[in-house]
Amino acid sequence: MMSVGSPDPLASLLERIRRSFCVRAAMVRFSDDEGRPAEFHAGAPIPWSDNPAACRLQALAAAGTVVVPDIDLEDDAAGRAADRPRIRFFAGIPLLSETGCPFGVLSLFHAQPRWLSPVHVRALEDLAAELAPVAARRRDDVIIARLRHRLDVQAATMRAQAEELVQGRGTFERAAAGARVGIWECALHDESLTWTDQVYDLFEIPRGTRLARRTTLDCYTPGSRAVLERTRSAAIAGRRDFRLDAEIITLKGRRRWIRLTAATECRDGVPVRLFGMKQDITEQTLLLERTRYLADFDVMTGLANRASFEARLAYLGTDPRDRAPIGALLLIDLDGFKRINDGFGHALGDACLQEAARRLRAVCAGAELVARIGGDEFAVLIGCSLREGVAEALAEAIVASLSQPMQSGAHAFRIGASVGIAPVGRPCTPSDLFIRADTALYAAKAAGRGTFRTFDLGIAGGDLGHMPQPGLIDGERRSLRRPALN
Repeated sequence: MMSVGSPDPLASLLERIRRSFCVRAAMVRFSDDEGRPAEFHAGAPIPWSDNPAACRLQALAAAGTVVVPDIDLEDDAAGRAADRPRIRFFAGIPLLSETGCPFGVLSLFHAQPRWLSPVHVRALEDLAAELAPVAARRRDDVIIARLRHRLDVQAATMRAQAEELVQGRGTFERAAAGARVGIWECALHDESLTWTDQVYDLFEIPRGTRLARRTTLDCYTPGSRAVLERTRSAAIAGRRDFRLDAEIITLKGRRRWIRLTAATECRDGVPVRLFGMKQDITEQTLLLERTRYLADFDVMTGLANRASFEARLAYLGTDPRDRAPIGALLLIDLDGFKRINDGFGHALGDACLQEAARRLRAVCAGAELVARIGGDEFAVLIGCSLREGVAEALAEAIVASLSQPMQSGAHAFRIGASVGIAPVGRPCTPSDLFIRADTALYAAKAAGRGTFRTFDLGIAGGDLGHMPQPGLIDGERRSLRRPALN
């Protein structure tokens, strides 16, 4: 969570880009399948959407770089109406995800003509590449906020529908049919059940079927049934209400999540009846699980994501009672991945990353964490209880496994891997450990790739002038962005 008063990374970077090119406004616009794109601006506001030429150029920029020095010349619009917004210069660059898919556009606007040299265009493209991961995180925040708003709206709808119960059963039945909410009750003296039609439909039991509580309990999964029985008994003994979420398997074999609310009715201090509501919350539960998964895992590979890696590494040395302290960090970079991704397309590139992740997961089965931290960059954390030389043996196994041929459909191809090892020293901060592993990785690259190197003072103090540096490595662009480890 951003602390109060801290600068917004996206706004700061946008303002930097705007000032670098001396234009009136810079904008990031995210594409949206629901037709509700999000925009973020720096500089003076320009109502570009009122300018037909700017709208057309914005759409073109989603597919590739567009630079128009003077829109009036391009659009032959010198005689347009004076009340239209004055936009003369436009430049747009698509923002690409880690897999190379466009998800938005970086745009520059100015009220006067501007000319950009090829050097300036390349600089703008580099800034767009730097902006892309920051913008992608903001886009994810926007998506999650919308999902949460949708859940809040659904929750508000549920509350409103529940309040309508006081207006009569008929009104509730009509409203509950849309919200998949039903009423149930259980007479405690004989455990007989009474359900409305919505509850029958929720369990996919024919309406009007005579119900036996023990039979309906068989629809609950073992874990949910145990929680239900324990919670129900405690509520009856304490003469109180309860609510819980449970997983069921319907009579037709479908898995669903339901929210069960119950009130205990007493007569002369003796519990005689339980009653309440049951609602289908399957969609909400899956949505929340998906949100949690996106927060911790890389969707492409199923490995832990960069955020999980940083969170685990941040515990390094902070608590001597850590039950699983880290012994070493391995950084892995795929050799030749760019050639596969650019030469055969992103679909094959994705398959390559997924196969590489599968092999890493198999080889590093005993590791504390295996994560994808960048486009073709992976990290492995191993515990300190391993014997001497285990990290090197693991790195050798990784190099050997990833050098084996891969197959995807009709395509057979081969990549490689370079590995940098950084044993944990004392004292050692997370940032120190990452820098050491990265230095060792570059040493492995300099040694010809397809090998590994372990960080030592010889690597740290050696001549790095001929080692590959972050940036272009034999035609491959390596990310300059490293985890912000404190």
